Amino acid sequence: VEEQRARWERKRSRTAKELLETEHKYLEQLDLVVTFFVTILKAKGTLKPAVLETIFGPLESIYSASHVLLLHLERGNLGPGLENFCQNLELYGHYAENLEQANKTLKEQLRKNKSFRRFKKLQETRPQFQGRKLEDMLPLPLQRLHQYKHFFRDLLENTSPDSAEYQRLAKAVKSVSEVAWWVQDIIHKRENSLQLLRVQKLLKGQKTQVLTPGRWYIREGWLLVVPSKGEELKRRMFFLFSDILIATKPCHPLHPLNSNKLACQAVYPLHQCFVDKVFGHTQSQGGLLSLSFPHKTLLLMSSDQQDINDWYQSLTTAVR
Repeated sequence: VEEQRARWERKRSRTAKELLETEHKYLEQLDLVVTFFVTILKAKGTLKPAVLETIFGPLESIYSASHVLLLHLERGNLGPGLENFCQNLELYGHYAENLEQANKTLKEQLRKNKSFRRFKKLQETRPQFQGRKLEDMLPLPLQRLHQYKHFFRDLLENTSPDSAEYQRLAKAVKSVSEVAWWVQDIIHKRENSLQLLRVQKLLKGQKTQVLTPGRWYIREGWLLVVPSKGEELKRRMFFLFSDILIATKPCHPLHPLNSNKLACQAVYPLHQCFVDKVFGHTQSQGGLLSLSFPHKTLLLMSSDQQDINDWYQSLTTAVR
């Protein structure tokens, strides 16, 4: 037991030391943005207050919270430091919610606002920035949140459950995990919106509405459609979402407007679909899937065994 405790203590000290060192570095980087951008821009009035608020969000509050955490860590007050810090963790969620708009506004200002463009360039040439751009530094809080999750968990795993600190650490792990999930969810939704938008732009015309609330993009790829009446196989591009499957074919390569677009041929709702693997169970070359809808059966084929298995998995999961 004594040996185990000594081992825990060694690992815990190592993690606490690493947390302190990395917090120092993180604060230094945040300090650059707060000092050379936020504070000076506020004083100069180069950006309107609302625009400044949109680009930097709650960055100053995040900086203050980390500054207080660092003071606690330097004094060795790990428990109280984390307890205090966790009350400010919501700032990271709000920061993540704002980040997409922040990047959009930043790009817009660089395009329209000549004095801001000059100011940004000048600040970034300072030696402290070491060639980094403001855009590279705005995602720092979200990268740090990910690190906190691992640090807090390591500290908890190497703390004796009988110690007074254990409960505080357990609370900190729970808080940081919840906010990390929240941030992850924001990122997933944003990525999904971009995928839906991309597919919408690929399709010719506006008849097929891809951008629908609650719809999730799953996958896409080329498959061969096996016709019912012995005609030849048709190669089609399919897009699978959480509620529909879209079959498309390329527009004519010489079309003046749509040469690189896809024409929608059919939209299959998945709520009454049954998926079956006709062949592809063995290590044969490729496979065949049967999709049964109330008024139609679709036979899809691929010469790639792995590809057909992946489609089978994705389709059955979507249908379920």
